[in-house]
Amino acid sequence: MKTQSNKISASTLSVLAWLLLCPALPCLADKAAGAAKDAVIFSFATVGDSRYDANLPEATAQDRIWVQHTRPLARILSEIQAQKPAALFFNGDMIMGYTTNAAVLNRQYAYWRGMVAGLLESGTYVVPIPGNHEMQIKIELDGVTDKVAQAASENAWRANMGDLILDTNRWQEATGSPIEGWNSNHAPTIGGPDGNQTDQRQLSYSFDCRGLHFCMLNTDSVGHDSHAPIQWMAADLKAARERGNRRFFVFGHKMAFTYHFSQAKEGKAKGLDIFPEERDVFWKLIEEYGATYFCGHQHIYHAMQPHPEPSQAAWQIIAGSGGSPFEAKPGESKNPNDRKYVWVLVNVFKSGRVTMQAHGFDDAGGPTETIESLELAPGDRLVNR
Repeated sequence: MKTQSNKISASTLSVLAWLLLCPALPCLADKAAGAAKDAVIFSFATVGDSRYDANLPEATAQDRIWVQHTRPLARILSEIQAQKPAALFFNGDMIMGYTTNAAVLNRQYAYWRGMVAGLLESGTYVVPIPGNHEMQIKIELDGVTDKVAQAASENAWRANMGDLILDTNRWQEATGSPIEGWNSNHAPTIGGPDGNQTDQRQLSYSFDCRGLHFCMLNTDSVGHDSHAPIQWMAADLKAARERGNRRFFVFGHKMAFTYHFSQAKEGKAKGLDIFPEERDVFWKLIEEYGATYFCGHQHIYHAMQPHPEPSQAAWQIIAGSGGSPFEAKPGESKNPNDRKYVWVLVNVFKSGRVTMQAHGFDDAGGPTETIESLELAPGDRLVNR
């Protein structure tokens, strides 16, 4: 009888447990179905600024030759490769540059191209954006050192990066999705409304993929250093919206708003904000299209909403933390993340929701951490492609 009683008791408990769980099962099923419906439709990583200074005492023999901070960049690329995004948008200053010597430039570009080749061969397309080190040289004028863009530098960029801007077959092979809205001649024109003096093809360019629009900007064109091609960008974003795109991602080297991590450096503009009136027009466009602006130039990670009001809350993401000497010197910032090598992984979901996670590690080679997680509201539903 004792054994029989135990059996009945166990059976009864099983039935009760089943009855208690039954109401929850539809809820669990709904959650699973919801997660499946709102799947990731596209992912990409972004970072910039890996060039190095050969004169630094801590520079290795290798990095003195190639002027590239190899160790942190290699680790960043390896971790991005493990995350398997469809693309990496590299926001400029991948080489030291600052010269028109073709042999020197070709060597530096070749080293960087060799470093990112593994990503290209394993399913992550690399999209390069020009920075000031690629576009400019230093000149002396009345005892003052200035940096100005050169046509020879623009040509060297095309010679070394042109095959990536844009290989539509390789993009589809890597991402599984076709490029749309791409035209190799779609660029700011010489003598056009932005006042460009030189050919800007493969320097400022754009394309669509899966209802997303990607717009890459040269922020240092000849005669227009520290300026974005605003009129071209306005027409580009308008046309992209008319094609049905509902998410807009803009990439440039120089930030629109300088990150002042220290009171001692407060107020000094270092990016597009050197010319605040033009910068304001640029940012108004970013806000109008609900775009996100990814940039570098400052060797630091920082995310901000310059105007956090709901109707204007566009993000600027500085990720110039790919290996170049840290912007914040030891003791200058109270934020420990200001001295970390950081990249950003972006996931776009079918609903239109976008998540952005910043991952990074310190210069001692410590463990990789999630530095920050951000999310954009769904907004308009993405075109189903």
